[in-house]
Amino acid sequence: MLSRVANHIYWMERYLERAENTARLIQVNTHLLLDLPRHITLGWEPIIDMLSFREAFYEHYEVADEKSVIKFMVTDTANPGSIINCLAAARENARIVREIIPAEAWEQINNLHLTAKADGQSVLTRRHRFACLHKIIIGNQTITGLLGGTMLRGEGYAFLRLGRHIERTDMTSRIIDVRSASLLPDLSPEQSAFENIQWMGVLKSLTAYQMYRQEMRIRINRTDVLKFLLQYKQFPRSLSHCLQQMGKCLLELPKSEPIQEQVKSLTDNLQQLDTFELTQDNLHEMIDEVQQGLVSIHQAINDAYF
Repeated sequence: MLSRVANHIYWMERYLERAENTARLIQVNTHLLLDLPRHITLGWEPIIDMLSFREAFYEHYEVADEKSVIKFMVTDTANPGSIINCLAAARENARIVREIIPAEAWEQINNLHLTAKADGQSVLTRRHRFACLHKIIIGNQTITGLLGGTMLRGEGYAFLRLGRHIERTDMTSRIIDVRSASLLPDLSPEQSAFENIQWMGVLKSLTAYQMYRQEMRIRINRTDVLKFLLQYKQFPRSLSHCLQQMGKCLLELPKSEPIQEQVKSLTDNLQQLDTFELTQDNLHEMIDEVQQGLVSIHQAINDAYF
């Protein structure tokens, strides 16, 4: 396989996964808006910080209020990480490798991009936001299922899965970081019960709530949610599962041993964590280390294959 083709497949899937998970990230706050009392104010600026777009945001907006942040993250073409730009980039990469991926997958990617453009104004309102974001999430899940059910199991599919799981690891870690970013900085002791509602929002944003309850069979609490999302290899969106899948993809590619070692090191570090002892500051530091490790892994993949 040509390195150029592998690169486009890898980035096509990364951009699709990024669009889906940006939608999930926004839904963390959207769920909280529905569940929390009206007098508790949510902060939207941490959402920008999690995606490392603070400087880019304040070049175009004065205040990080709800409407500005949603517009910036979903429809703003000046933001390279907005959902509409991610879907446009995924569409362009898919167009270049149309002869490699199934024709139906190209059609679905194209339709998802057109749907997101059509919903550009509706997503700004609370009434329609959930439905618009849900379309993006379900649309990407449809594409994932289509590719998984019809694509040849060769190196191209390995690069596609590699892109998906490295992006999912990064974005899931950022979604977990929502909780450690002081979304509710002014909770009084009487309102501390709402802390678990925040963790429920994180689980729901990852479609993990039902699976968590099936496995843990206890009330939602911070320690067990972190254990489930960081270390539980049986759940497809946990960090450990995604890293495990990255390792399996690399086994199918030539000369991947050094990259496999990096993935294994990151996995071992996660498995050694004691979530009961993990303070908020330590959680934030740990997620930074995960994201730095992913940058290193991506750079190694880029140097070795692209």
